[in-house]
Amino acid sequence: HDALPIYMESEKLLASVAGAVERVNKLICVRALKTRYNGEVGDIVVGRITEVQQKRWKVETNSRLDSVLLLSAVNLPGGELRRRSAEDELAMRDYLQEGDLISAEVQAVFSDGALSMHTRSLKYGKLGQGVLVQVSPSLIKRRKTHFHTLPCGASIILGNNGFIWIYPTPEQTDRKS
Repeated sequence: HDALPIYMESEKLLASVAGAVERVNKLICVRALKTRYNGEVGDIVVGRITEVQQKRWKVETNSRLDSVLLLSAVNLPGGELRRRSAEDELAMRDYLQEGDLISAEVQAVFSDGALSMHTRSLKYGKLGQGVLVQVSPSLIKRRKTHFHTLPCGASIILGNNGFIWIYPTPEQTDRKS
């Protein structure tokens, strides 16, 4: 497109997109409100499994392309560390199947913009009971932590991709009387 996002008209600066104005010294940018997610390494995302393929799952993460979760990038049930075998590949649908929601961390961004993710920590993995809320990724700020426990008994995962997972806080079994 020929139009610049910001232009001058009758001594006023106008933007051709609606969004938040970001200003650094004399540089003025407008960050669009409705955008697709552009992943960065280390981002926390919430996604939905769309397809089970050979040694990988395809995941919808609100980006331009489907993301990839490799079989080698997940913790096996039981937490054992070993090489993935043909039996693991056959049992992939037992771990995650189409429609399951997961939380993961972006491990790599490919040259075409597709994301590779991993769930190698106990913080990540399949999500259970809860509610998924979708907002524009531009509304989620990059922070040190995206896992929060609210005082009302709910916990929240703020995915950098605009997917927010709200779920009941698990009960602590080691309460002191």
